[in-house]
Parts: sequence; structure tokens; C-alpha cells
Amino acid sequence: MKKIENNNLIQNNNDEMSEHYDFDYSKAKSNRFAPILAEQNGFIKLQPDIQKVFQTSDQVNNALRSIIHAIPKRNKRKMQNA
Repeated sequence: MKKIENNNLIQNNNDEMSEHYDFDYSKAKSNRFAPILAEQNGFIKLQPDIQKVFQTSDQVNNALRSIIHAIPKRNKRKMQNA
């Protein structure tokens, strides 16, 4: 197992997590992308099997619009009496 020294920290060069990490939270910065993400209220994460079928958001939107148009529309009076 090869060890690499980086910024006075010795890290294992494998995929295992160390038992303990020392983080210096005094140097932490706020997320500069948070305001942008807050504005994006329509973000939806797709499952990997769905991502294989739809590569773009336009493809997903067109499929969902087709489903919406296929749903029978109810009479407003029937919905109010329910």
C-alpha cells in the first residue's frame, strides 16, 4: 500500500475511509452556489434506470406531457361534489 504525503496529512491510496478525520471548520466557507440552487425549484433527481432512457430534460418533459395529455380530464362539477 503506497502512502502519499499531502499537506502534512498521510492518506491511504485506496478506497477505504479512515477511522478519523481532523477538519478545521474555522476555514470553512459558505456555499456560493446556494442562492442559485434556491432559485431552481423544479429540480428532480432521476433514478439511474430512467437516466439511461432519457438523456435530456426535454426528453423527460415531452414524455411527461404525453402522459398528462393521456389522463382523462374530469368535469369540474364532479370534482367539486367529490
